[in-house]
Amino acid sequence: MEKNISKKNISIITLLRSSYNNMTKSEKKIADYILANEKSVMSQTISDLAVKAQSSEITVSRFCKKLGFNGLQSFKIALAGEVFSKDELLSQEINPHDSYKTIAEKLFSSIADGLQDTLKLLDFEEINKAVDLISKARQICVYGFGNSYTVCKDIETRFMRFGIPVKAYCDLHMQLTASSLLTQEDLIIAVSHTGSNIDLLQSIELAHDNKIPIIAITSYMNSPLCKLADVVLHGMGREVAYKSEAVASRLIHMAIVDVLYMGIYQHNVDKGFANIEKMRAAIAKRRL
Repeated sequence: MEKNISKKNISIITLLRSSYNNMTKSEKKIADYILANEKSVMSQTISDLAVKAQSSEITVSRFCKKLGFNGLQSFKIALAGEVFSKDELLSQEINPHDSYKTIAEKLFSSIADGLQDTLKLLDFEEINKAVDLISKARQICVYGFGNSYTVCKDIETRFMRFGIPVKAYCDLHMQLTASSLLTQEDLIIAVSHTGSNIDLLQSIELAHDNKIPIIAITSYMNSPLCKLADVVLHGMGREVAYKSEAVASRLIHMAIVDVLYMGIYQHNVDKGFANIEKMRAAIAKRRL
């Protein structure tokens, strides 16, 4: 973690998860222990926590301060408000013998919790900046790979309705080509769960060097992608175990896109409504 992160309106668990990728090895050990032993931490001294997390007292103290707290005691007070203000949650780990109903309950619970976490995590001044950049852009290119590309295609489909030229790319060569040709009047939206995909960073670094405005939609604070973006929108999903893809985060990022979509619509209701009516009329001709 390179700088203090404001804890205003953000749950401690969300703060730990969203900062995790940028922690040092020692800080990750502390975070791992806290996330796995939330209630036990409440009764532990700084010495106890240091031993359990295989760290040192000074590292624990610095860890708390980097998260925006005066020390371990104030951190524990904030954490206690979350740990003891809710009933025991259904285990989020999906087991091989879970029924479909149980699987659905766990998945839906993780998505609902992630949406609430993201509502606290979102910086609405950044949302306002993003909507302004999108509304003024001559054209928009959207970059992403793998699971994140589904969000990119959603952006392409949704924003096209406003008459904005928009294209989603999941090929590095196409991204590099776009980054070399776009201007300051254009816009790039980069979507990445971790914010540390090497190929994505290569195309974004080129765009950054060319002073092209960049909006990042990601799950982790202070990731390499965040450091290159002009506007950063964080959305943190509570992923359940027993799967290989960040399903919850993908849906959380799509929810952020929905917020941007409605913001753009508010900027120009008449044009937005007219375009949607044209689209519906054209599509209606293809229905039985």
